[in-house]
Amino acid sequence: MTSTALDHAADPVSASNAPLALQITDLQSWYGESHILHNVNLNVRRGEVVTLLGRNGAGRTTTLRSIMGLVGTRKGSIKIDGRETIDLATHKIAHFGVGYCPEERGIFSSLSAEENLLLPPFVSKNDRGMSIDEIYEMFPNLKERRNSQGTRLSGGEQQMLAVARILRTGARLLLLDEISEGLAPVIVQALARMILALKAKGYTIVMVEQNFRFAAPLADRFYVMEHGQIVESFEAGQLDAKMSTLNELLGV
Repeated sequence: MTSTALDHAADPVSASNAPLALQITDLQSWYGESHILHNVNLNVRRGEVVTLLGRNGAGRTTTLRSIMGLVGTRKGSIKIDGRETIDLATHKIAHFGVGYCPEERGIFSSLSAEENLLLPPFVSKNDRGMSIDEIYEMFPNLKERRNSQGTRLSGGEQQMLAVARILRTGARLLLLDEISEGLAPVIVQALARMILALKAKGYTIVMVEQNFRFAAPLADRFYVMEHGQIVESFEAGQLDAKMSTLNELLGV
C-alpha cells in the first residue's frame, strides 16, 4: 500500500458517536443441518470501516451472507439503521440500502462493463446512487474498458466493476467479501484508495479480508472470528497491542 493511503487511513473521520448502521445480536445461522454461526454479536456505526478477520472457514463470509438472508436458517437479531431484518427476504433487505459484493463477483460475461453498471435497480428511495460519470472518475480503468465484455476484463477490472455496480444502486452499507484476493499490488492499492474515498463520502463498510496488510490501515475496528464465533474485537488504535494475539489466532 502506498504511504499516501496509509497517511490518510491513520487519521480517519471519527464515527464513534454516529448511530448504528448495523447491529447483530446473538446471530445463529445454518446451511441445512450445519450450524455455522454461534451467537455472533457485532456492531457497526454509520461511516465506519469494520473488518472481519479469521482463518478460512471461521464464519466470516457466512456472517455477510446472513446479513443478506442468503443462508438456510437465521436466528437472533440483525438490525439495519435500527430496523429488524432477521425475517425479511433478501430483496427486501437490499432495499434498506445494503449492497453485497460476493467473493465470486457475479459479473455478467456477455454484457459490456457499462451494461453491467446500468443493469442493477436502485435499492434506496432516498439515494439514487453514483452516476456513471462519478463511477468512471473513481474507476478510470472501467471508463477505458466500458465497451469490453465481462470476460475480457482482467481480474482487477472485474473486481472494480463488482464494487462499482453496487455503488450505482444507492446502497450505503457495503458488504465486501475478499475484494483484494489474488490481485496485483497496483490493483490492491487502487482498491485501498477506493475504500478511503468511500469512507470520506460517508459510506459504511464491512469487509471480510484475508489480506491483513490491505485491511489493517483501512479499518476503524476489527472483529476476529473463530469456529463461527467472535473471539476478539478491538479498535484501530489497539492494533499494535493486539499483534501477538492476532499472530496466535491468524498467523499474521
